[in-house]
Amino acid sequence: MKKILLIHGPNLNLLGEREPGIYGRDSMASINAEVVDKCQKNGMECVVFQSNSEGAIIDRIHAAREDCDAIILNAGAYTHYSIAIRDAIAAVRLPVVEVHLSNVYAREEFRHVSVIGPVCAGVIAGFGKNSYLLAVDAVKGLLA
Repeated sequence: MKKILLIHGPNLNLLGEREPGIYGRDSMASINAEVVDKCQKNGMECVVFQSNSEGAIIDRIHAAREDCDAIILNAGAYTHYSIAIRDAIAAVRLPVVEVHLSNVYAREEFRHVSVIGPVCAGVIAGFGKNSYLLAVDAVKGLLA
């Protein structure tokens, strides 16, 4: 069975409370439950990891080499400036789908740049929690 790692970056533990007009009212727990359920229905296992720490995210990406087949990653604000996370993604050689709840291109200019996007298999943004669910479809296709 293929194993998917879902990583949530900084401040995503506050989903449902933090700026619901931008990020929606769904909690991280409810999004996780839907992603895990969709993975199971598609014959995949999903493990979830969240950290506000760049180093912890990098460590988990590195560990994924040993226990995962693909990664769905919402790196939050790290998307826009973490060369270290970008390098970790490039180093592990696993398919990674970058995900964002909001349409980052309709927001502040600094959010228009993703330093991790060029080393990801693809980017899905702007569909709220459905961005994560679409990423499950993308990963399934990448692993077929």
